[in-house]
Amino acid sequence: MDYLWSPWRYRYVSQAGKGEGCPFCQKLAMDPTRDREHLVLFRGRNNFILLNLYPYTTGHLLVTPNAHVANLDQVTPETLAEMMTLAQRLQKALQKCYNPEGYNLGMNLGRCAGAGVADHLHLHLLPRWTGDSNFMTVVGETRVQPEDLLATYDKLVAFFPRSR
Repeated sequence: MDYLWSPWRYRYVSQAGKGEGCPFCQKLAMDPTRDREHLVLFRGRNNFILLNLYPYTTGHLLVTPNAHVANLDQVTPETLAEMMTLAQRLQKALQKCYNPEGYNLGMNLGRCAGAGVADHLHLHLLPRWTGDSNFMTVVGETRVQPEDLLATYDKLVAFFPRSR
């Protein structure tokens, strides 16, 4: 039997549900001068953008309300409007940087729906390419990322020059 090691995955599995507080609120509260270190790409008036720590594809991003809310009916119309505007800007940035063939855009509301952070609403935006779900993902349950998260951050941050 062959083995492919993905030690980053163990960190996620072993710590899931054990953290103190909301990871999104923690990132938002951190010093904005350290946003690159914490993968916070942009801070808007009502939402912020961050790279997914455990991406499905290169460029997997999250648009997250600043307010700690779990459901759409708890979000203000202004926050929803900004969320969609930021998703639109992200799609344009991803198109210029990576030229994907398509996108997935969505939310998982509630743990049973697949939300990793169920108590803080967030919108996923993922670029997609034909064949990006290859045998490694389907059979090996392992994703191969061709780019380091900080390299992705550095490419995309140019499209979001000002925060707040």
